[in-house]
Amino acid sequence: MKECIRLDCECAKLCTYTASALSINSSYARELCTLCAAVCESCGNECKKYESHHCQQCAEACFRCAEACRAMAS
Repeated sequence: MKECIRLDCECAKLCTYTASALSINSSYARELCTLCAAVCESCGNECKKYESHHCQQCAEACFRCAEACRAMAS
């Protein structure tokens, strides 16, 4: 589960940064959303490997975030 926790932290930091960049209408918003979607998808896939309820909730949240980021990037 060590990789899962590491990826959760990395994903959370990138999501926070991406949200901040979007709030200032960054010229890199599209690229950040594309990257954020990829990291969220990876994080969701890692979390989904574990049966615990909080891991499953995290996976679903990551997949929803990845979908939203893809929509914003297009």
